[in-house]
Amino acid sequence: MSYRRRLKNKKPPEGWELIEEVIEDFEQQMKEAVNEEHEGKRKAELTWKIHRIHWEKNRFVYDLMYQRKVMSRDLFDYLVREKIADGALISKWRKPGYEILCSMLAIQRNNHNFGTTAMCRVPLRLRAPHQRITPDVQSGCISCASGDGRFGGPVWWNTPMEDDKGEPEEENRAVWGQGEAPTDGSDLPVGSKRVELADEDDLDDEVKQRLKSLRKS
Repeated sequence: MSYRRRLKNKKPPEGWELIEEVIEDFEQQMKEAVNEEHEGKRKAELTWKIHRIHWEKNRFVYDLMYQRKVMSRDLFDYLVREKIADGALISKWRKPGYEILCSMLAIQRNNHNFGTTAMCRVPLRLRAPHQRITPDVQSGCISCASGDGRFGGPVWWNTPMEDDKGEPEEENRAVWGQGEAPTDGSDLPVGSKRVELADEDDLDDEVKQRLKSLRKS
């Protein structure tokens, strides 16, 4: 059921009208992601975009409530109660070490081998040299442990590379899942030019098609 139908006969708290348009935009993006064509994608990839939009929507609410402190407690509780905001995820962001957690699925130990957490919870600088850098199967997140992404956010499967000035490179984007971790022991993010990327000509046709689909999204 859409959130509009849930809220139809409920009067929202003061301040709702200031964020309604943004929430509506996120909900529309979510709807499009759910209905997106599945052709050329692995089953696991179908939810990656949904997880990222969910993260961004809740980050918007979190920033207003706890960073800028311009949202009232009544409005925040209303958003959580009506399931517009994810109260569990936002609450986790307030705890040390989980400030940019990509998804609650990443820390549910029963969902991962050996009762551990997702690989995206390991900072990039602490991963073994030459370890393949791949997105988490469930969320599409590569790293959400130490702010390796742009502006201190997570590194998602479609996070673009940056040049030496921190500007996105339009012609040379990272091919996550094909690159290698930094080998010099530095804490530079994998978005830097020190990352070694596989030659796309060496990939098989199926992988090339998946990468092409992901770039379009």
